Amino acid sequence: MNIIDELSWRDAINQITDEAGLRRLTEKKSVSLYCGVDPTGDSMHIGHLIPFMMLKRFQLAGHHPYIIIGGGTGVIGDPSGRKTERQLQTVEQIHANAEKLKKQFIRLFGEDTNITIVNNYDWLSRIDLLDFLRDYGKLFSVNVMLAKDVVSSRLEGGISFTEFSYQILQSIDYHHLLKNYDVQLQVGGADQWGNITSGIDMIHKIEGAEQEAYGLTIPLMLKADGTKFGKTAGGAIWLDPEKTSPFEFYQFWLNQEDADVVRYLKYFTFLNQDEIAALAEAVREEPEKRLAQRRLAEEVTAFVHGDTALKEAENITEALYHGDIADLSKRELEQAFGKMPTVTVGAEAKNIIDWLVDATIYRSKRQAREDVQNGAVSVNGIKVTELNAVVTPHKNSDGRYVIIRRGKKKYTLAKVEKCGLPRRRRLDVREREKKYMRERAEK
Repeated sequence: MNIIDELSWRDAINQITDEAGLRRLTEKKSVSLYCGVDPTGDSMHIGHLIPFMMLKRFQLAGHHPYIIIGGGTGVIGDPSGRKTERQLQTVEQIHANAEKLKKQFIRLFGEDTNITIVNNYDWLSRIDLLDFLRDYGKLFSVNVMLAKDVVSSRLEGGISFTEFSYQILQSIDYHHLLKNYDVQLQVGGADQWGNITSGIDMIHKIEGAEQEAYGLTIPLMLKADGTKFGKTAGGAIWLDPEKTSPFEFYQFWLNQEDADVVRYLKYFTFLNQDEIAALAEAVREEPEKRLAQRRLAEEVTAFVHGDTALKEAENITEALYHGDIADLSKRELEQAFGKMPTVTVGAEAKNIIDWLVDATIYRSKRQAREDVQNGAVSVNGIKVTELNAVVTPHKNSDGRYVIIRRGKKKYTLAKVEKCGLPRRRRLDVREREKKYMRERAEK
């Protein structure tokens, strides 16, 4: 199957500048193509996966993807999809973010020879102002630039010359990759159509109309209810496991609606048509089993975070479903409960009633006593019914955590303060010790 046909059945194509020409090119040779991302943050989120899944499919089909990390364009700021100006960041911050994004791309695409990661700061930073205006500015009509959606949508509220010039810089990127790496296809989101076609127009003006250069955009990803894909009540779903744990990432995909899951299987997994058709049938016939959602969560979590992280996410999910958290590792405990309600407790041993009240999990000893006697309280995954039971940290937490469950699903994470002293008092003690040692040294 030609890669264009593959993308079509997955509903992954919004627009192509010349579909027949691109189809011929992909059948004739291994095509070099690119997509870019500006390092305005220290991690990508799942919205960034949308265009880069396209590059991954081309890679698997034998083509050569190039990834531009926009160390140069990131200093300027892309106006696409925005109603207001971006907050400019320092060059140092942009470079630091670029290094972090590079590591994420290596995780997704591998480090073999069939992937090239470049930074447009390497060539954009060498262009001085006069050369920019003379060599490139003359190739762009202000009238045409104003008509582009990315600019026209901002005219009422205003757009700076800095962001207005962004499409010229992106066009320079395309031409640079064409001349130096024979890149002939640019891929981007639907909002990048204007920038992509500007680049192709500039290439034709410089290299001639016969030069093959193509653009392909991806549909805007919306949920079945019309809301934007990728946002949750808690904010963005990040690819960095320190910002969104693999467990949270897995849960995001596991909780997708039946109306969306088949479309996401097509776009975010590498399952073939027969496999996806079988899962679509399962959604229609046995939706309560959520087989499609589980497979979606497995595939995307393994792709982004690896098999080990997937196994941890599945262990946590299973443990929480059955209420059996006694055997979770410290890392799994932190993923499972890190963003749940948290209290801080001392390390001294107490019976469960006093402990629950002192930890402010219960307001009164009477209510705590009733719930314990009724079997409604579990400590570290073990139901407690004895009123004189002593609370101790979870066996795998290095003495740091106690996990309380009330009822079936109401969890609280208790962080154990070492030495039984509040953090502020421990700091005060350390400061007094340091002062004493300084005074002794001075004498």
